[in-house]
Amino acid sequence: MQTTLEEIQDFKGKYPKQLWYLFFSEMWERFCFYGMRGMLTVFMVSQLMMKEDVANLQYGATQAFVYAFTFIGGLFADKILGFRKSLFWGGLLMITGSCILAFGLGKAQTVELNSFWFFLGLSFTIVGTGFFKPNISTMVGALYHENDSRRDAGFSLFYAGINIGALLGGYACVTIAKNYSWNLAFGLAAIVMTISLITFVFTQRKMGPIGLSPIESGKSNGKKWYEYATYLGSLAIIPVIMVMVAKTEYTDWFMYIIGPCTLIYLFYEMRKYNAVEKKKLLAALVFIVFSILFWAFFEQSGGSLNLFASNNLNDTIMGMHFDPNGINNSSNSLFVIIFAPLLGLLWVWLSKRNSEPNTIIKFGLGFIFLALAFYTFYATRFFAGSDGKTSLEIFTMAYFIITFGELCLSPIGLSIMTKLSPQPLQGVMMGMWFLASAYGQYVAGILGAGMVSPNENASLTEKLMSYTDGYQQLAIYAVISGVVLIAISPLVKKLMGDVK
Repeated sequence: MQTTLEEIQDFKGKYPKQLWYLFFSEMWERFCFYGMRGMLTVFMVSQLMMKEDVANLQYGATQAFVYAFTFIGGLFADKILGFRKSLFWGGLLMITGSCILAFGLGKAQTVELNSFWFFLGLSFTIVGTGFFKPNISTMVGALYHENDSRRDAGFSLFYAGINIGALLGGYACVTIAKNYSWNLAFGLAAIVMTISLITFVFTQRKMGPIGLSPIESGKSNGKKWYEYATYLGSLAIIPVIMVMVAKTEYTDWFMYIIGPCTLIYLFYEMRKYNAVEKKKLLAALVFIVFSILFWAFFEQSGGSLNLFASNNLNDTIMGMHFDPNGINNSSNSLFVIIFAPLLGLLWVWLSKRNSEPNTIIKFGLGFIFLALAFYTFYATRFFAGSDGKTSLEIFTMAYFIITFGELCLSPIGLSIMTKLSPQPLQGVMMGMWFLASAYGQYVAGILGAGMVSPNENASLTEKLMSYTDGYQQLAIYAVISGVVLIAISPLVKKLMGDVK
């Protein structure tokens, strides 16, 4: 007998058991994703011989498409596939992409052919992530009643799973790639993604009606062939994505179009809802707009900071040797795992004393911490030696600070999208949240490219000064954003109505 939605949502204790199934599926998927992400710029510069500014732009374009397709994946899940089939199909595409990278790269005799396999594998991964990522987050939200106060705690635990995967994948993949084999590192990503998919397949029967296809459950009047058309269409679009990712000028046009079209679609859908629901959706848009700015700064981690780590960092922390790129890719996740529960307890403690800052204030604090972190990245220039290499300890301290900025924004953002969105629009709004990340990634690539020294043969010291000048500018922008956000918090709080 199938578990009912009421039985799932009327769970006892802090977490529903289904959350743990989604936790492990997402953990291994994030291992794959962050492992791949942490290798991109280093691989492009060292193996495909790209210039650093080009690699930054390419990184931004690739990540922008990854997150842009989460909106499309959320839309197709809402209307046609349902969350479960979307997850399965997305996982298969991600495994295929990782296998292409594992077996295709290095076999070619020219950089051009290696580039072909690289962008083909990335394109499969982009489309696959679009179907996987937003829909598993939406399933987490569906485990709770609309006003269940335990929802934030559930998303915080889920966010810890994301970061365990990011910690393991972020350090392991790039370290294996640099010291052993790029093919082996990409192959490892394929293996863990397979584990994620198997975990989901064997636990989805415990989800009751959550995530079923709207066509099969009678919630949509669509035809069964719509599903097959979605599968075929997602395969047919891969060559197009491949061309658009490889040529960043096409990415520019895509980003100019997808955002306005998404807003037009949302405003069209908003006509169906009452004034209170419309205000909540407008509040959600405020969070989305400011999240673009946050991720534009934060996501230097995969672009300029990755290259900075590769070129300008020593490899010791307290006398122990570490791969600087591994530290860049994984230290933030380690700090999130350690401090996310503690910050959650702080919010609970403040809430009992009626002193907990509201969600919009937390977003503003996220920017303030982000600014402090980038001032610390800037300060690494004062600890550099004559060889242009600087302290890995100070660099890691900056990630310690940036972690609190992320914890003030990202897990709360996932939760607030489900709180502010009417049920029929939750997949779309979660997709828009990740689409905002796409724009953040896109802008991050542009900002990172602008930090590269104009001198092609720049010394390590010149690269150090150029990148740290850029980090100082980002710190200033982050402070301004945080102050503005805190200033408008009363207005946004009114739009949110009864949502806390």
